[in-house]
Formats: sequence, C-alpha cells, structure tokens
Amino acid sequence: MEWKDALYDYKMYLKLEKRVSDNTIENYLRDVKKLIVSSELLPLQYQQDDITQFIHSFAASDYSVRSQARVISGLKSFFGYLQLENFREDNPTSLLETPKIGMKLPDVLAEVEIDAMVEAIDVSKPEGHRNRAILETLYGCGLRVSELVGLKLSDLFFDEGFIRVIGKGNKQRLVPISTYTMDLINLYKDSVRCHCSIKEGYEDFVFLNRRGKNLSRVMIFTIVKELSIIAGVKKTISPHTFRHSFATHLLKNGADLRAIQLMLGHESITTTEIYTHVDQEFIRDAIIKFHPRNNE
Repeated sequence: MEWKDALYDYKMYLKLEKRVSDNTIENYLRDVKKLIVSSELLPLQYQQDDITQFIHSFAASDYSVRSQARVISGLKSFFGYLQLENFREDNPTSLLETPKIGMKLPDVLAEVEIDAMVEAIDVSKPEGHRNRAILETLYGCGLRVSELVGLKLSDLFFDEGFIRVIGKGNKQRLVPISTYTMDLINLYKDSVRCHCSIKEGYEDFVFLNRRGKNLSRVMIFTIVKELSIIAGVKKTISPHTFRHSFATHLLKNGADLRAIQLMLGHESITTTEIYTHVDQEFIRDAIIKFHPRNNE
C-alpha cells in the first residue's frame, strides 16, 4: 500500500464514516504526514519500534506535551483504521502511552472587559454594526468561530428566539438567542448588509466582508485582537475566549451544567465540567455564604 492511497482512503473514512469536520480531518492527516517525512517506510511496513523511535525523536524536538499527545492520538487513529479495514493484522501504536496533560483552564473575560471591547467598536464605520453583532453573537450564544462564520440567514429563527448552529461533525443544535443580540443582528442586516454587493453563492451567510463573501476565521481573530488592544484588555484572547466566558458566566449565575453542555454542543459533559474549575473564588464565596456551618 502506497502512502497516497492510504491517506486518501483514511480521509474518506474520517469524512464518510466518522463524519468529522474538515478541520479535524486536516489535523489527523497532518499528524500522519509528520511520520511520513521521518522515514521511507510504507504504511504496512511500520513496526512498534519504528513508531516508538519516531515518537522519541519528535519529543526531543522541543514539541510541547500537548503536541506530542495530539500526534500519538493521530497515529493511533490512522493505524487503528488500517487494522479495522484488515490492511494490517496488528496496530504498531497499541502500546503507545499518551503523555499526561495537565488541565489548562481557559482564559475568561470579565463582563466589564467584554463591555469595553464592545464600546471600542466604531459604529460610524460600515463594519461597526457588523463587528458589534459578531461580538455579541459569540458571547451571547457561545459559538465556535467556525460556527459563527458559517451562520446563515436560514439558521435564524428569531420569532422562536433560537438560532440553528452547525457544529462539529455537521451536528445541528438549537441555541437560545437574546432579544438584545437579535436586535443587533437585525440592525446590521438593515443598515449595512442590505447595501452590500453580495457575491453569488453567499446570499444566505449572515456576516459578510467588503467583497460580499462570508468572513474567514482569520478575519474574526483579527477583529477580536484589534478590539482587545483598543479596549486595553491585557489577557491573551481569541474568539474562543467569548465561548469560555459565555459558559463561565452562565454557570456562575446558576445555570444547569447539562443545559450549558447542550448549548455548547459538547458530546460529553466531562468537557463542560472544566468550567466548574474556572471561578474558584465564586465557588468559595458560595460555600461561605450558603453552608449552614458558616451561618451559625
């Protein structure tokens, strides 16, 4: 089996059977390609010692523990596929141990920091109303950046107070949207978007760039970064920070963890539980305030 055939078949397996997103597929393929450039062996020629040697070499190249874990996971997936399809009888990665990764708590913006970033937007510029609607949608609905740029007019069910979100693996979920955020999206649609020269094929996308196409992920990162600098926010943030802030603020104000899981589109509630560790000061204050032994 040549690498070209193996990678194509593996890609089709991930896309059609596992139904993972294009970004995830590219990440898996990138991990396997790191192995390819390390030797001249073909997929069916690799043995456990070859894989172990590659991992040791990779780890010695000053890659982070998280990067090492990701590559090992990618290789396990690839060789597991070859075994599943009976291309190989064995899996040379079966005994590989994934390095332990310490829990990295996400950065969270305070409400005053989010307000400062929103206020930093110059609404006298054509893109001002759009950028304000973008920030409020990220924070108000807890969207991933890919979900935001893919949001379409046909996904807006404002009469019912929901938006339809296409998440990882093309899985759909309905997320509540506040009247405030709906008003900002409508303001953008009625004052800016309606005057855009929209390119064919992009008529249904909510957020557009000056060329009439949907915004890229990179552009959303740029918008957020520039606004954080103007607002004087000292934290290192990204569009995903608004998603973390959405979940943390909901939990802090008493929302059920299961409800937050559904709104974020997490398959496992274990993923959502990270937010219970974010605001330790809030949890401590709650114990002091409500535990009966502290009220005696």
